[in-house]
Amino acid sequence: MGLLTIGAFAKASRLSPKALRLYDELGLLPPARVDPVTGYRLYAPDQLERARLVAWLRRLGMPLVRIRHVCSLDAGAAAREIRAFWARTEADFAARRDLVAFLVGHLEREDPDMTAAMSPLSIRYAAGSDAGLVRETNQDTAYAGSRLLAVADGFGAGGAPASAAAVDALKHLETDGVPAGGLLDVLADAVEQAERAVHGAVRTGSAEEAGTTLTAMFWTGSQLALAHIGDCRVYLLRDGELFRITHDHTVVQAMLDEGRIGPEEAASHPQRSMLVRALGSGADGTPDMRLHDARPGDRYLLCSDGLPTVASDGEIHRVLAGAGEPERAVRELVALANGAGGPDNVSCVVADVVASA
Repeated sequence: MGLLTIGAFAKASRLSPKALRLYDELGLLPPARVDPVTGYRLYAPDQLERARLVAWLRRLGMPLVRIRHVCSLDAGAAAREIRAFWARTEADFAARRDLVAFLVGHLEREDPDMTAAMSPLSIRYAAGSDAGLVRETNQDTAYAGSRLLAVADGFGAGGAPASAAAVDALKHLETDGVPAGGLLDVLADAVEQAERAVHGAVRTGSAEEAGTTLTAMFWTGSQLALAHIGDCRVYLLRDGELFRITHDHTVVQAMLDEGRIGPEEAASHPQRSMLVRALGSGADGTPDMRLHDARPGDRYLLCSDGLPTVASDGEIHRVLAGAGEPERAVRELVALANGAGGPDNVSCVVADVVASA
């Protein structure tokens, strides 16, 4: 079979002539020959396989730059790259799904008759922070109040003031009223205030990067609204089961999501603390936001990464389920981290949802 005209090749590959001209300009799919007189592009039949791969990858939504990279690989490596791309796409989709759930919950509040019939709820809470057994200073900040629960983990030379500034910027939520239907705006504004406060706190002229993670929950009386940036975590103990309700914003978690590494490798990976989202140092400060309907008997844990780095989910579950009051749970969780060597600062906030008397 001889060379195919661009029209015939477009029909066979299911790519439009316009797309083929673009891919030629980008060096992604150059023609086998260009007629020197007419300028017509001519393609070889053996280019169809690559063209169809490009078409399929475009249908997946893969950017052209990444498609060019995939096409440069052998079959096995290309398959792994496609798998990694789709895993990242699904993770991004899950994040958007969480935001959709937040918006739906925010706009479609519970039925007024049901709300009126529910018993009023309140929270009992405690917070604790410890430098651990290795670090000389504590760059964590933990806070628990009647409406605000927060943990921040600072990094860099200005990590301690950064984490303190981020949490302090949220404390007005304890006393400020939240306008009806305004919860989403209040949370977004609070995170922006925290980001500005962090930038002010770390403006020391040091060349070293500094900033903080921030994970906070705002108690509305029947729900907990979550704003999460970084690798602090939130766990929920409900009906005897432990659920992790945040997603780490780290390089290693992204690699895990994409299937590039497994859980065992992730646990010891040298980049396991490298953040992809944080406040300060020009990082992406976009928060994950979620809304959780509270139930009597729920127990929430907010903690810095100094706890889950050395304690398994099973050990955290055991302490949360066995400890009585929130103060005791906090003490035992800090002791759990330090008992495992305490290589990092550790901060915990525990809040119990109870029926009001």
